[in-house]
Amino acid sequence: MAYYRILFLLFLTLPFSSAKLTLDYYKATCPDFEKIVRENVYIKQSVVPATAPGLLRMFFHDCITDGCDASIFISSSAYNPHTERDADLNLSLSGDAFDIVSKIKNALELACPGIVSCSDILAQATRDLVKMVGGPYYKVRLGRKDSKVSDAKRVDANLPTTKMTMDQIIDKFTVKNFTIRDMVALTGAHTIGFTHCKEFIDRIYPIVDPTLHPKLAAGLRQICQNYTLDTSMAAFNDVRSPSTFDNAFFKNILKGLGLLTTDYFLSVDPRTRPIVEEYAKDQQAFFVDFAKAMEKVSVLGVKTGNKGEVRNRCDQFNNNIHA
Repeated sequence: MAYYRILFLLFLTLPFSSAKLTLDYYKATCPDFEKIVRENVYIKQSVVPATAPGLLRMFFHDCITDGCDASIFISSSAYNPHTERDADLNLSLSGDAFDIVSKIKNALELACPGIVSCSDILAQATRDLVKMVGGPYYKVRLGRKDSKVSDAKRVDANLPTTKMTMDQIIDKFTVKNFTIRDMVALTGAHTIGFTHCKEFIDRIYPIVDPTLHPKLAAGLRQICQNYTLDTSMAAFNDVRSPSTFDNAFFKNILKGLGLLTTDYFLSVDPRTRPIVEEYAKDQQAFFVDFAKAMEKVSVLGVKTGNKGEVRNRCDQFNNNIHA
């Protein structure tokens, strides 16, 4: 009896948030889940190449803030006027990213209504898109529930920003049990996508940051000269291969070809530079570490059981009245 009591106590100490997640969670209840996600992702990415980086960024913003629970999708309402979606740091999230998740959700609601969570769709679609643009494959465990809370104030408290020091950024990751190596690997997601001018304008105006490659600085000054009139002005994160998931980002930042001040910090800080140099030389090492880090991100703070719900629509709670 004592033996079984010990086993029971050990079970209670397991990380319950991810204990129920499985690779074949929808095998019986929604057998076409993977196919529906994959087909919709393929169509969307083929038409709008910015979908992959947009969804990858959204996935990280959702998970790092309050766990992978689709809280980022909730639209503000009279009952909940300040959701994560309306936080300043999330206002630039891709409309195409919201769109692809909604399309997949609609398709799944026809195939297996009330079964698949928006948070699982986001996790699965992100993995499929990363693979589609040349990145590594990694396993996605499923069974997340969608959050019952979405609060803009939680975004600033959790999300690292481009204005932070390397110490501050590392702290944002290590407090959630990510290593510095995890952090560098995840930053490699900047190998695809773009950044709005306002995020790096202080490196090119009024004077050019001397750590920035002169030719890149000249190009950025031209691209961003009217950024105050057109806030959508942006530049590719990776000037070499902006649409391909590879290790070019790390090669770039070692040569002063990173857009952000934090890219420069990453390339010179003694805690991160050796990892950057390794990834720049060995793409497979980067891919292996990125895959491991993404698996860790994907189970961060997930909700299971009655701690969450399967939303009927991704942009609102089922009873639409939550704090």
